[in-house]
Amino acid sequence: MHNPAAARARFLADAVATASPAKLLTMLYDRLVLDLSRAERAQAAGDRATANAQLQHAQDVVTELHSSLDTSGASGWAGAAGLAGLYAFLASELVEANISGDVARTAACRGIVEPLRDAWHQAAQTVAQQSAPAAASTPVLPSQRTGAVDVAAGGLLSVSA
Repeated sequence: MHNPAAARARFLADAVATASPAKLLTMLYDRLVLDLSRAERAQAAGDRATANAQLQHAQDVVTELHSSLDTSGASGWAGAAGLAGLYAFLASELVEANISGDVARTAACRGIVEPLRDAWHQAAQTVAQQSAPAAASTPVLPSQRTGAVDVAAGGLLSVSA
């Protein structure tokens, strides 16, 4: 018997397992925006349970983004500390948006995350284009370590309704 949910989960697991670090990063940002959009709709509809689930998942994604950020200075990217501060701010705001049920606060977080998502997509595309001739090398964005692979495979990128 064919199980569409199992097939979908397997496809996603395979996509995550074979994705480059840059692709994983953009997948996490895409999922974060999706979580925030769903939470906003749920909050507006008065569905606290769904909003809670979406905001908690968004918090997990932000925690993973923050923990995978290379702030050691070894990458040479001066913006890492600022991005770490932004992730800490987002985590705090998501908790407060969840506690208060504040749709505007959730929307403000999405408003911060969407331009970042777009910038990471553009950076990943640029890195992929620049490294295309050197197919043996895996593109890695300078500010994020590759540790997101293990946690992302553990469910942060799941596609639940």
